Amino acid sequence: MFDSIAWAMAPAQQGSQPGGPQAIFTSFLPLIIIFAIFYFLLIRPQQKRAKEHREMLNALKKGDKVITNGGIYGVVESVGEKTVTLKIAENTKIKIGKAYIATVRTSAEED
Repeated sequence: MFDSIAWAMAPAQQGSQPGGPQAIFTSFLPLIIIFAIFYFLLIRPQQKRAKEHREMLNALKKGDKVITNGGIYGVVESVGEKTVTLKIAENTKIKIGKAYIATVRTSAEED
């Protein structure tokens, strides 16, 4: 009686074991593919835009025509380490954070 129970509880043979390095790789393969898709569709383009924005901010100089994130059009009067002074009208200057400059206007974008 106990003989049949002992055989039922015996470990599986080495050849029929479901684990192993190949099984682990195939179970992680969908996660690896999803991470690769997220990297190339979301992370990498965002890093590229951030790098271009950082380079644009470092290249700011007096006289550049810019647009802020709030939609204010102005001309750069002075550039500090973290702030920019903009002339937005005659005798009207504002000081804003350098990171809030959205873009530099080109001469083709004049209104």
